[in-house]
Amino acid sequence: MNFEDYRGVWVFIEETDGKIAPVSLELLGAGRKLADKRGVELGGVIIGENVKRLASEVYEYGADVVYVYDAPIFKDYRTESFMKALLDCCEKHKPEIILYGATSTGKDLASAVATDLPTGLTADTTELDVEEDTGLLLASRPAFGGNIMATILCKKYRPQMATVRPKVMKALTREPGRNGKLVEEHLPLKEEDVRTKVLEIVRMATKKVKIDEADIIVAGGKGLGSSDGFQLCHELAETLGGAVGASRDVVEAGWIEHHHQVGQTGVTVTPKIYFAIGISGAIQHIVGMKNSGLIIAINKDPDAPIFESCHYGIVGDAFEIVPMLIDQFKNVLTSEEEQHARKV
Repeated sequence: MNFEDYRGVWVFIEETDGKIAPVSLELLGAGRKLADKRGVELGGVIIGENVKRLASEVYEYGADVVYVYDAPIFKDYRTESFMKALLDCCEKHKPEIILYGATSTGKDLASAVATDLPTGLTADTTELDVEEDTGLLLASRPAFGGNIMATILCKKYRPQMATVRPKVMKALTREPGRNGKLVEEHLPLKEEDVRTKVLEIVRMATKKVKIDEADIIVAGGKGLGSSDGFQLCHELAETLGGAVGASRDVVEAGWIEHHHQVGQTGVTVTPKIYFAIGISGAIQHIVGMKNSGLIIAINKDPDAPIFESCHYGIVGDAFEIVPMLIDQFKNVLTSEEEQHARKV
C-alpha cells in the first residue's frame, strides 16, 4: 500500500430528517485542525436523498470539499447501501483519515467499511491528534475499564478511521458564506441490490431525559450510600431546573436508569454547570464531563481524584452541604421572583 496516494481528512456527515447531526459539526472542527496540521483538504461525505443542499452548511463549518451521494436509494440509512457509497468514494479519492460520530449509525457504518476495505478502526475516541510528518492518526480513548488512556495507531493501512463520541469535540464558529468544492458522485445501485428493506420507522414515544442537552447537571456517585441518599441529586436538580446524572456504579446499583449515566460507557455532556456529588473521579467518568463550563465537586475524601478535574471543590459530607446549597439557591431564586413581580 502506497501511503502517498492517500491524502485528506474526511468526516462522514450524518443526516436525519434533513438536518445534520451535531456530532458531525463537532467532527468538522476536529477534522479542520488535523487537516491544517497535515496541510491537506478537509472533506465531508453526505449520503442520502435531497441532501445536496446541506453542502453549504458543511462548508460553513470548516470543510473545503463535499462529496455527495444523493439518490432515492439512500433515503433511509441501511448499512449495505451507505457502505457501498462510502467504499466507492474511498476508492476514487483515497482519504488518509475518516472520522465518524460514535452514534448507532456512525458505529455501524464505520465497522462495516473497516471490515471491507480492510483497515483499522478505533472506537469511541475522546482525543484526536496527527503526526505532522508521518500522517499517523493518534486516536486516544479510555481502556481497561477507564483506568488508563490508550492511544491507538493504524500503521499499515489507509484510510485510518475512528468513531468519536458526541460532545467531546467542539464545532467551529459557523462562517456564513464560506464556500468550497462540490463533488457529486453517482453509484449504479438498484433497490434489488440491497438485501435489507425499511418497512417503517417508528419514533420513540417515551420521552427520556436528554442530559446531553441540559445546561445544569447534578450528578451523584456511590459516595451517597444508597438510592435514598441519591435523592439529594434529584432535589438539587429540581431546585435549579437541571437534569440528574450519575456515575456507572450508581447505574449498576439500580439507583437510576442507564440513560442518566455520564462517562465513557454512558453519555458525554457539556453543561454550563456540572455538580459531581459523591463521585470519586475515575477516568471513565471524567471523560464524559471534563468539557463542562463549570465543575463543582463535593466529596468527603480530600484525596478524591475528582478534585483534580473540578473548578471548585468542597470537602465535606454531602448530606450536610447539599441541603444548605438547596436552601441558599431557593432563597436567591425566591428573591429574584419577588423582584421580577414588583417590576411587572
